[in-house]
Amino acid sequence: MPADDFLPSLLAGVVEKHDAELVGLRRDLHAHPELSWDEVRTTRLVARRLEEAGWRVTRLPRTGLVAELGTGERVVALRADIDALPIQDATDDPWSSTVAGVAHACGHDVHTTALVGAALALAEAHDRGLLEGRVRLFFQPAEEVMPGGAVYLMGLGALDDVERIFALHCDPGVDVGQVGLRLGPLTSAADRVEVRLEGSGGHTSRPHLTGDLTFALAKVTTELPAVLSRRMDPRAGVSVVWGILSAGAAPNVIPDQGLVAGTVRILDAVAWADCETLVRELVHDIVRPYGVSAHVDYQRGVPPVVNEPVSNRILARAVLEVLGQDGQVVAPQSLGGEDFGWYLDQVPGAMMRLGTRTPGGPTYDLHQGNLRIDERAIGIGARMLAGAALGALSEA
Repeated sequence: MPADDFLPSLLAGVVEKHDAELVGLRRDLHAHPELSWDEVRTTRLVARRLEEAGWRVTRLPRTGLVAELGTGERVVALRADIDALPIQDATDDPWSSTVAGVAHACGHDVHTTALVGAALALAEAHDRGLLEGRVRLFFQPAEEVMPGGAVYLMGLGALDDVERIFALHCDPGVDVGQVGLRLGPLTSAADRVEVRLEGSGGHTSRPHLTGDLTFALAKVTTELPAVLSRRMDPRAGVSVVWGILSAGAAPNVIPDQGLVAGTVRILDAVAWADCETLVRELVHDIVRPYGVSAHVDYQRGVPPVVNEPVSNRILARAVLEVLGQDGQVVAPQSLGGEDFGWYLDQVPGAMMRLGTRTPGGPTYDLHQGNLRIDERAIGIGARMLAGAALGALSEA
């Protein structure tokens, strides 16, 4: 067998050998989901399996773990997120969630299992002397909250010496057997903003004698997104969408306080750095004519995931080796947030979209309780992650 074909064949063989185990692990994790910072059982299961395979495992002070294999100065990292969501599982599969109100509705059980599969394949490559450096695995807690697990791991030094990092994310809009790649911004920055207004309150028959807080709140709701779109580069892809709007309890009373809260999403990292200051300035400018005061609580969430060219090329080569010419599709940009962006703010890397839809079957959506995954994606994800690590270490 030609040398170029040996490693992909080895990875495929190892993953296929462990296929039943990996599917069983994914179903176990799906049946026992754990919320952010509570991933105790998940951490224990993963740590035990990696130690059996020869990885050097470090359990983190809260939850999650970092594992390493190999020797040398060069280090490539692979990351999986392990937490679940506070969502009721709406499926009736035998492995449906046994925890009321908690489910792996974002596919993190698949991410975790795929990285375990990659670890088993890389351990085999290491035993055969084919690992040209070190691979470090992040089984990261708390991706679904802010500030999340990526910041936590970086604070513990997990990213030290890492020259490149890769991850995957389930995409139920892409068929199993395909992987979505995109150069540049893949996801957006995601921040939260809450605006609280306070005024004197009064009767709706005498708005001139009080601050018309409800009218001012409506102005913030409509004008902040509009003005922001004119004050920022439109190529930055800025989106402000409100989820909470609250004021008053009676139709003839102007309230003395009100609230509007939502998210700010931006595809450009430079624009993201400037956005908070501008939002605060605009809110105060908007409400000034109405005699009310504004308090702005702006919480920076995550930066955009921006796939770096060399790392994206490494993934493209892995897709070709694992899935062939028809395996790669173009991943659309998403305004969803993903804390993998914090790692890419420090080192080059890329995230791929792993197809999980059964061809011809229904299209599900992430963060929904009825999400179903074609489990053939687990082995594909494992081979993709392992191939990316080996490909990065073979780069000159």
